[in-house]
Amino acid sequence: MGKKGPSLEGHVSGQSNKPLTRPAHALDFDTVIQETKCSPEDGLTSAEAKTRHEEYGNNDLGEDGGVQPGKILLRQVANAMTLVLIMAMAVSFGIKSWIEGGVVAAIIILNVVVGFWQEFAAEKTMDSLRSLSSPTASAVRDGQSVTVPTIEVVPGDLVEMKSGDTVPADVRLIEALNFETDEALLTGESLPVLKEAEAVFEDDTGPGDRLNVAFSSSTVTKGRARGVVFATGIHTEIGSIAAALRQKGSRRRPVKRKADGTAKPHRYAQAWGLTAADAVGHFLGVNVGTPLQKKLSRLALLLFGIAVVCAIIVLAANDFVNDQEVIIYAVATGLSMIPASLIVVLTITMAAGTKRMVQRHVIVRNLKSLEALGAVTDICSDKTGTLTQGKMVTKRAWIPSKGTYAVGTTNEPHNPTVGDLSFTAKPPREIDFNAEANDNTAHYEELLKDNHHMLEFLRVASMANLAHVHQQDEGKWVARGDPTEIAIQVFASRFDWNRNKYTQGESPQWKQLAEFPFDSDVKKMSVIFEEVASSKKYVFTKGAVERIIYSCSHIFLDAEQPTELTDAMRDEILENMEALAALGLRVLALASKDWQGTVVKGQDIDRKGIEENLTFRGLVGLYDPPRPESAPSVRSCQKAGIQVHMLTGDHPGTARAIAAEVGILPSNMATLSKDVASAMVMTASQFDKLSDDEIDSLPLLPLVIARCAPNTKVRMIDALHRRKCFAAMTGDGVNDSPSLKRADVGIGMGTGSDVAKDASDIVLTDDNFASILNAIEEGRRMFDNIQKFILHLLAQNIAQACTLLIGLVFKDSTRLSVFPLSPVEVMWIIMITSGLPDMGLGFEVAAPDVLRRPPVSLKSGVFSIEVMLDMLVYGLWIAALCLASFTLVLNAWGNGSLGSQCNDAYSDECDTVFRARATCFACLTWFSLFLAWQMVDLRRSFFRMQPGSKRYFTQWILDVWRNKFLFFSIMAGFVTIFPVLYIPGLNHVVFKHTGISWEWGIVFVATILFFMGIEAWKWAKRVYFRRQDKQTGARRGSVDLEKRVFERYLSTAVSTDDEKV
Repeated sequence: MGKKGPSLEGHVSGQSNKPLTRPAHALDFDTVIQETKCSPEDGLTSAEAKTRHEEYGNNDLGEDGGVQPGKILLRQVANAMTLVLIMAMAVSFGIKSWIEGGVVAAIIILNVVVGFWQEFAAEKTMDSLRSLSSPTASAVRDGQSVTVPTIEVVPGDLVEMKSGDTVPADVRLIEALNFETDEALLTGESLPVLKEAEAVFEDDTGPGDRLNVAFSSSTVTKGRARGVVFATGIHTEIGSIAAALRQKGSRRRPVKRKADGTAKPHRYAQAWGLTAADAVGHFLGVNVGTPLQKKLSRLALLLFGIAVVCAIIVLAANDFVNDQEVIIYAVATGLSMIPASLIVVLTITMAAGTKRMVQRHVIVRNLKSLEALGAVTDICSDKTGTLTQGKMVTKRAWIPSKGTYAVGTTNEPHNPTVGDLSFTAKPPREIDFNAEANDNTAHYEELLKDNHHMLEFLRVASMANLAHVHQQDEGKWVARGDPTEIAIQVFASRFDWNRNKYTQGESPQWKQLAEFPFDSDVKKMSVIFEEVASSKKYVFTKGAVERIIYSCSHIFLDAEQPTELTDAMRDEILENMEALAALGLRVLALASKDWQGTVVKGQDIDRKGIEENLTFRGLVGLYDPPRPESAPSVRSCQKAGIQVHMLTGDHPGTARAIAAEVGILPSNMATLSKDVASAMVMTASQFDKLSDDEIDSLPLLPLVIARCAPNTKVRMIDALHRRKCFAAMTGDGVNDSPSLKRADVGIGMGTGSDVAKDASDIVLTDDNFASILNAIEEGRRMFDNIQKFILHLLAQNIAQACTLLIGLVFKDSTRLSVFPLSPVEVMWIIMITSGLPDMGLGFEVAAPDVLRRPPVSLKSGVFSIEVMLDMLVYGLWIAALCLASFTLVLNAWGNGSLGSQCNDAYSDECDTVFRARATCFACLTWFSLFLAWQMVDLRRSFFRMQPGSKRYFTQWILDVWRNKFLFFSIMAGFVTIFPVLYIPGLNHVVFKHTGISWEWGIVFVATILFFMGIEAWKWAKRVYFRRQDKQTGARRGSVDLEKRVFERYLSTAVSTDDEKV
């Protein structure tokens, strides 16, 4: 991390962190480049950027105080759970029960210390995640376009901005094409401002008129630009304002006033009441945090109410006698129902989960999504760069008047000098690509000789292109820009038609006049260029084939003169496109025309008029291979009960080929009925023509939607919701933000626009489909672990409460209850068996079948019927065993005497009671600890948690040792029982029990019965769920996965999968 930036003393508006000779807007961009020591081509080196970061500090406004230990400590003390413990401590000291009060004080201190330590670590994790999920910038470093956190941008960085981006710092523009920014945050101006890179202004020009500067935190609304950063952090214009206006927002509710500004007294009372209610709710945690955190806070309040009732029952059973031991026992019984560590364990589990996700290339922006990920039933994914590698290579080009050009295999996609060029004088539809051999290779000069049509094709490929491909001084070829455009630019460079060669330098041969960026609605991009030597202007356009051919009026065939483009010719073009798409290639069309108009800065040009009456120049086919991990990930999703949909802008043929390759579509589509096959693969136009009712009546929602528009994604999400599905949607563009917000889990891309990332719940740092599966796996793991520790905690509470309340029936000669557990024993069990083991359960690894079972239901959440039943069964079984052990020692092998005053002090007549109490205490302590191990898997046997393991008798030892935090937490509780049983004074005076001997036999037998009871219940559950699966038709193992996924639609399927589940 960089150090803090300097103060603003002496800083002049428009100046750099380290002052330039004049403000940046008053210098031409070449001077700013020189003074900031930046390369206009390669940007800064990584080493130089690191040095400047250390010198200038973070590019932020210095508002974030980071992790604040004082606030964390205050949260540990000033919360509802701790206050209940403090009240119990006060009652204990109030009735002069010094020992019990001291134990409660120890519990408070332990909870606060452990809670502070764990939450401090969690806050540090979340703080680092906040920096990861903060806006990013596209900077050029070492000649490569890299995505860096905005906080790491430094003066002298060369940055690239496009529509939807947030400007990372104050930037002096070098190049601006139709570039407009929204500066309302800075100037209050509601209309976007058109920028001019070439302009230079006077030193005292106000921020609103500095048209050659893009200001930090403004949003790009149109176009693209490149520029050099000259001011970061508080030296930016927005930073200067922030430094002057530092103030915190009020948490007070506003007073409702009349139109004239007055308000009656009851309105003030209403505002104060609501503010007080908010404060109480915030303190109790019922109106802050994620839905699960709120639900658990409300559960804690409910348990507090039950605890009060339990305390009253204890007092009532003893006729509300004013006895010190009865009162403190009532307090202890109440405390046994309070899950003191519940919220802190949840917070720590979530923080640990988000940290694990970062390691798996997923950044969590919204903690609510952690709970939602485990419930995802459908994933709507983009293709390019997500399911595929995003490393495109031009493989084919077709020029109607010539034939088909091919590029040989290359391991360097950015190097135009590697890979053979070959030519076949046939259109793609007439070529047998399986038999075709590339033995007719040729040099590019030979292919260009007397080839005017190839030249026209290359002009469009090179000029209607924003990618930069160049060779560095050391000879390495680098590229930056969109992968599609890089591939086309590399192809043009193979014929020595690199855009940089013709558009840069002191006397460029071509000059760009205007640009119409790619739009997902029109699916085209166009540029207007002027050839300097002849002063002729041209329009160059590329885009989706179906759109381009209807924007074209002419085509060159064999003759030198253009031929009018007919519908029959358009059909032939589409046939050639289908032939290329069948190879899995992404196919684009290129077109151009002469243009006679003029371009006036600040005036919009009618795009429709520009992109009509074009001359068709040819097709280009790009190959983007699927990621190796995409097919296994899709199969894993299908095993997990998740349907994968591909929503792509590509042609249906290309989309179908890739979807079949990665397993989204069944391998044998011929076995499908016509209506099912038609529904599986649709174009956006076909899907959008359907009404909602027609979509709902489809046999299934499309698995592939080609030529997808942003609105199509929104309709798809709505259709999934109508079918009660829980959907995740990927998106990277500005137009994707509505669908990302509409989806249950919006998934942004690390390389996407800031607008899309702001609308998303999680961000994939590597844009990889496999990372979505990682996120779902982590979401399910976290959901499972939360369920495990809640079940452990509440089953313990039921066991303790039942043992203590049923134990009230043991009454001595004075008609006072003789307690099966002393208050200190209860508090000791709470302290030893809850917090640390539950944290250990929160860190548990994913179950072996976590991705082989259906998505969880958010309707029931963690409190499913199964969990509620488990809670009761385990709690009652533990209570029964503990009370049985107490009764056996007391009556079966003892004299049955409950003595007198055995709750107060040890005596000979109380020896049997003290032994029985020690036995009950040992049983409850061990059972509560061992229950945590049983919770590692809610259905599988503790001795057989890994179904595929060959270690039939020793696997449980490995499972126990795997989670070392849980292991040592349990071992610590297991071992500490011996000193508290046998240390003189500590046993009789503090814990009110005595050392035991033969009674250990009862403890060991009860422990065996404990395991047998839990294992029997789990076995019964397994039998029940197997029968349920059989009744519902759920099949596993020997059934082919593809058949299992598509069996509703396939008429035949062959079993090939013998996976074991």
